[in-house]
Amino acid sequence: MYQRIGVPVDLEHPETLAKAMATASTLASAFGASLHLVAVTSPSPGAVARNPQAFAERLTAYADECSARHGVIFTPHVRVCDDPAVELDRTLSAAFHQLEVDLLVVASHVPGLRDYVFASNAGWLASHTDLSVFVVR
Repeated sequence: MYQRIGVPVDLEHPETLAKAMATASTLASAFGASLHLVAVTSPSPGAVARNPQAFAERLTAYADECSARHGVIFTPHVRVCDDPAVELDRTLSAAFHQLEVDLLVVASHVPGLRDYVFASNAGWLASHTDLSVFVVR
């Protein structure tokens, strides 16, 4: 049914991704699908890493940790954009289309006041992409 499963990753808050990673790995095992982690960074130093290369190393380490924990291979992909705060959702959507992903497993959170004014990343992806989206809270 699904061949390629994508998971957007926020390396600033990896603790919020546990249920989404477990769900993605279970689905990948059930369907024999490949798993693709995508994280977005800027060319400037940030909270996670000092440059895109260091960011890629952190994402690779996280993918390796998830692979060992869940028994499936998570393949990391880094995308660089000038302003992730503004371009994050579109950059993720473009990356998943480029990777030919056919299912997104997206971590979400309990909605707060901000979510009633601004769309969450999971909400934006679910509303604006033609891909199937599985939102995990």
